[in-house]
Amino acid sequence: MPLVEITLAEGRRPEQIRALLAEVHTAVHRAIGAPETNIRVVVREVPATHWSAGGVTLAERAATTSTTTKEA
Repeated sequence: MPLVEITLAEGRRPEQIRALLAEVHTAVHRAIGAPETNIRVVVREVPATHWSAGGVTLAERAATTSTTTKEA
């Protein structure tokens, strides 16, 4: 029983999440031939304040980018 877990920063529309679930499900079925009823896909959405890269949260990075864009 394949289980695919995807973690994303929150902020996508429900339709986008649904499309992702469907596409990943199809890709797993096509790639390894697992029975469709056995494929599990989980999407976890994390607040931008709880995800960092290089010691900077995604929220901080977005704020910096938006400030820089406004100043330009």
